[in-house]
Amino acid sequence: MRDRPPWSDRRRRTLLVLAMGAVLGGLGAVGLPDRYGVTAGFLAALCAFLLVAALVVFVAVPGPGTAGTLARSAPVAGSTFVVSVLLLLSTTAAQRWIWTLVAVAAAGWTAYAVRETRRAGN
Repeated sequence: MRDRPPWSDRRRRTLLVLAMGAVLGGLGAVGLPDRYGVTAGFLAALCAFLLVAALVVFVAVPGPGTAGTLARSAPVAGSTFVVSVLLLLSTTAAQRWIWTLVAVAAAGWTAYAVRETRRAGN
């Protein structure tokens, strides 16, 4: 098994805050009146989703430089581009502008990631 560097305080703190947000939001969804409870439930679900996503990223990229590693990851950038184009094609005209911006940003990210991957290979 590879020797992994220990997680930084920032990573531990991020996971702790997201876990606390999920738990407190879940408690708020149960204990608050209807309109506040629904909002608290959505925030709890968002925190839980981000907790799982952060945990996956922190395990996949063990050392420092997580953002740079993800920025140079062509498969992640390409899949983001594909999903954004599919969302662009499936939305109404009122929402199409936002998915156009996301698709353009994802295309730029994909071009950057592919260029950096090819540059590192030479």
